[in-house]
Amino acid sequence: MMHVFGPVPSRRLGRSLGINTIPPKHCSYACAYCQLGRTLHLTDRRRPFYAPDQLAAQVLRRMEDLAAAGDRADYLTIVSEGEPTLDSSLGELLKLLRPLDISTAVITNSSLLACAEVREELMQADWVSLKVDTVVEPLWKRINRPHGRIALDGMIEGMRLFAARFAGTLVTETMLVGGLTDGTESLERTASFLGTVKPAAAYLAVPTRPPAEPWVTPPSEERLGAAWTLFSAHVPNVEFLIGYEGDAFSSTGDSERDILSITAVHPLRRQAVEELIALTGESWQVVDRLLSSGLVRRTLYDGVEYYTRTLRRPGNDPALGVRTQ
Repeated sequence: MMHVFGPVPSRRLGRSLGINTIPPKHCSYACAYCQLGRTLHLTDRRRPFYAPDQLAAQVLRRMEDLAAAGDRADYLTIVSEGEPTLDSSLGELLKLLRPLDISTAVITNSSLLACAEVREELMQADWVSLKVDTVVEPLWKRINRPHGRIALDGMIEGMRLFAARFAGTLVTETMLVGGLTDGTESLERTASFLGTVKPAAAYLAVPTRPPAEPWVTPPSEERLGAAWTLFSAHVPNVEFLIGYEGDAFSSTGDSERDILSITAVHPLRRQAVEELIALTGESWQVVDRLLSSGLVRRTLYDGVEYYTRTLRRPGNDPALGVRTQ
């Protein structure tokens, strides 16, 4: 199984070579806005998933292929089908990637930062993004739907401890959901907390891809402006993540494998799929096969056609589509 994909265009990291370290869809959150769909396995228990030496070997082979094709990546980004810090081999993988002489990034939902071991492992990355959608507990539970053993207070303190020692580039990301995390109380309290974390940049995101729950909507332009103003009072650099990142995806020469590996963590617009197929000279029949086999699904969101990996749903807990551990 291929766990390395891209490079894909990233609004924050340039050309990002992704490393998918978590099987679908093990996560500590069941976020209502998740672009990958509903969580299959809701858990806060860390364990090994894939052998880190094999993951590092896949990264090296992909980098060699890119170099041979005159292509390159700006970052090695650990971004998974679930929460990457659930992988107890995360620290070992980051150590194995260090000799490759390319910056490493980890995008985490922050839920396990109360654990000192997790904080120590993340110290080895060059760039870390912490998700902080809200610090208002009722909203946090409504939007992020965390595992029951995760405590917001412990997570907040863990983020403070990590930020105080981390020597790399620390950024935060806040998802603004209309009628919920875009409210004045949530914005003010979250911005005030971020002022204590002192990120290099605080990114404000909105749902731009099909969410797990149909009731999730982006805020109004007025609320986006209010969010930027309130955050800017506490964090010097506030940026929006609301534009389309583009279709500059790299091909391995196997468009079916590319589509499957990328859509596992990054829904693709139809135009991006067409361009991936064009790179190999194949036809749209590749997509038709994936759709008919049930491996990929087509979704229309905000007038745009997206393609995402199909996740098998557990039989229990139909309300959330999650299995807790």
